[in-house]
Amino acid sequence: MLPTDGWSCLVTGAGGFLGQRIVRLLLEEEKELEEIRVLDKFFSPQLLLEFSELKHKTKVTVLEGDILDEQFIHKACQGISAVIHTACIIDTGICNRKEVVMKVNLKGTQLLLEACTLANVPVFLHTSTLEVAGPNSLVKHIRNGHEGEPLESKWTNAYPYSKKLAEKTVLAANGQLLKNGATMHTCALRPMYIYGEGSQLLQNQIIRALNNDKTFIRNREGAQANPVYVGNVAWAHVLALRALRDSEKAQSIGGQFYYIADDTPHQSYSEFNYEMTKEWGFKLGSKVGIPLTVLIWAAFLLEMISFMLCPIFIYEPPFNRHLLTLTNSIFTFSYKKAQKDLGYKPRFSWLEAKQKTSQWVGTLMAQNKEYQKTKTP
Repeated sequence: MLPTDGWSCLVTGAGGFLGQRIVRLLLEEEKELEEIRVLDKFFSPQLLLEFSELKHKTKVTVLEGDILDEQFIHKACQGISAVIHTACIIDTGICNRKEVVMKVNLKGTQLLLEACTLANVPVFLHTSTLEVAGPNSLVKHIRNGHEGEPLESKWTNAYPYSKKLAEKTVLAANGQLLKNGATMHTCALRPMYIYGEGSQLLQNQIIRALNNDKTFIRNREGAQANPVYVGNVAWAHVLALRALRDSEKAQSIGGQFYYIADDTPHQSYSEFNYEMTKEWGFKLGSKVGIPLTVLIWAAFLLEMISFMLCPIFIYEPPFNRHLLTLTNSIFTFSYKKAQKDLGYKPRFSWLEAKQKTSQWVGTLMAQNKEYQKTKTP
């Protein structure tokens, strides 16, 4: 049963794309939540203003600081009932900021877990990623994959590697005894590629397309992913948190991971980007292009050059084998286990998610139009 008394929650990465949505949803849905602590290294002035103007009975405490600052993290966890850990650095490169990515994503998670143990925090929900499962190969296809399949990323690129080790650390901490004799329950969510209003990854793709006559470069024929809307991922976090706080459910979901998807159609990343932007005049490139096998070999050579230059110069290749494999594979997952164990079902339909995202793209286009006007002599 869920505790009926007031409780408190710490959300790391609360200034980020997903973290903001989780905070808003917790304030909207959790009536017994007495305090929510929002932690990030940086908050935009607009978001700080939004937090300050909230007319809500739940106390919102803003904590701006570094997740690698042990003293800061220990203080943030004092008196907290649960932690949602979304803070991380997403980086698709192979060498640029590699040490920083490993420190924040892995060491930061370890420090936060240690702080929770010392502060007797019994609930720890970790935001992982599908990339901890792969894809490792363009040949092996995963359609509607599930948690029972023994999938694990073999890449040593900083982002998937650090997230894989961080998730293992979190799940291994399940059942750990706290100082007060209570037991810690942990769980990890593995969202698909997250899209929606404010997505920096989608915005980057739009910028690239704008520099290419509003045309997206087409992925390999037959490639498939199943992106997930940010509002649905946030909702999955709320439901997983409820389950972890329930003494009975925590026994079964503790130490588990869950793939989080929704009803967004399975399609390639380039087809998805086009679907979100075609209303604004974007196009999808022709199927004719450099063969993928040639690109893979070119990526290998560029990675070798980068490795050899590392002692004297940091060279970040424009693409790498991991990124090419990720964006050109058939790699999709089912959310049935989350539906069964967490009671998860998408809060937003595909049509709603598409409409909201496309409208946001429209605001980006309007901003770009105004920017182009300022550049005109």
